[in-house]
Amino acid sequence: MAKAYLEITMFVSNTNRPAAAGVYNKYKQPFLDEVKGATSKELLIRDEDVQVLHGFESVEDANAYLKTELFNNDVVKELAPLFDKTPEIKIYSVA
Repeated sequence: MAKAYLEITMFVSNTNRPAAAGVYNKYKQPFLDEVKGATSKELLIRDEDVQVLHGFESVEDANAYLKTELFNNDVVKELAPLFDKTPEIKIYSVA
């Protein structure tokens, strides 16, 4: 069970959403298998944005993921050209 969540809200046009979903699918399993404390990863879609909700064992694990090679050198590099504006990143602890 997740004790912390990392929420990344991305602003991606309808035209680029299939490509963004492809990046999500490509890196979901490596995230779950390789990232310390990772417990879940879900793609949430609304008309106005797309969110990826990452579950972690701790807030520290969520913060550490943002500094990993997987996040910065793989996920961000593939998604960045698809963004209409800068994503919003939030970390929550579960009470």
